[in-house]
Amino acid sequence: MSRTSKKAAVAARESTRSLGATVKAATANPPRTVPRLLGRLVLGSFLLFAGIGHLTFVREEFRAQVPEWLPIDKDTVVVASGIVEITLGGALLALPGKRVHVGWIVAAFFVVIFPGNISQLVTRTDAFGLNSDAARGLRLIFQPVLVLWALWCTGAWRAWRNRSR
Repeated sequence: MSRTSKKAAVAARESTRSLGATVKAATANPPRTVPRLLGRLVLGSFLLFAGIGHLTFVREEFRAQVPEWLPIDKDTVVVASGIVEITLGGALLALPGKRVHVGWIVAAFFVVIFPGNISQLVTRTDAFGLNSDAARGLRLIFQPVLVLWALWCTGAWRAWRNRSR
């Protein structure tokens, strides 16, 4: 190996170590503030409540939101998404050391379920007495807010921004 290629290999190794250390530091210890903590606790509680609702008192309303084109039984989708929401909510509440990773997963979950909120417009009233179209419209507006909320309150967005510093 030539002297130049050895130097390049050493520089690449050091750069990789440096990047790995930066990412590890950013994700391991994002800043903790009271507003972020409260935001994480509220979001986690919201997800737990919604997940329990999927399995119990608003199950039918959630079944009505499952797109017809999905080749899976509607009840299976509602139960599975309820279990996922309970798991994510519990992780937000119980795993503060993993909050950055959980934040990215929660944000991705909100993005993945977005199509279910825009398809299958039906006219029924939900558990709160709202027409399903109106309720879905509210969720559509709020969905990007949920993504941003998950990234902000867990420090995931800040960790991503600080990864190369």
